[in-house]
Amino acid sequence: MPGREDMPSTIRRSPKKAQDTWAETHDSAVETYGEGERSHRTAFAALKHSFEKVGDHWEPKERKGPSDAQAARSYGDRPAETAGGVDANASKQHLMEIARKLDVSGRSKMNKAELVEAIEKANNRSTAKARQR
Repeated sequence: MPGREDMPSTIRRSPKKAQDTWAETHDSAVETYGEGERSHRTAFAALKHSFEKVGDHWEPKERKGPSDAQAARSYGDRPAETAGGVDANASKQHLMEIARKLDVSGRSKMNKAELVEAIEKANNRSTAKARQR
């Protein structure tokens, strides 16, 4: 299965359900579109409907659905802003909890958009650190 071989490290550190979702969607997309970026994007879009990136891995979301404008769009629609796996559609309270978990400084003074951006940056730092191990 190419999906298991091509699986990003952040998904390898995630629950089995997240790994299965990504791999199955990726493999199906490869059959439809061929190997490449489009298959990876399709797999990530499917993953973002049930999981959100927290630090260096993916965790189940409280509710299913697209996590940002990019995940909500259909193929052929204009590209939209992506939040890099952060559930930008979550409540501010949920984002505050994730920011607290990631020890984002200044989070109490941030609005929702600032929280999404700060969490995305914290996630990227955590992923980079995990890849150095």
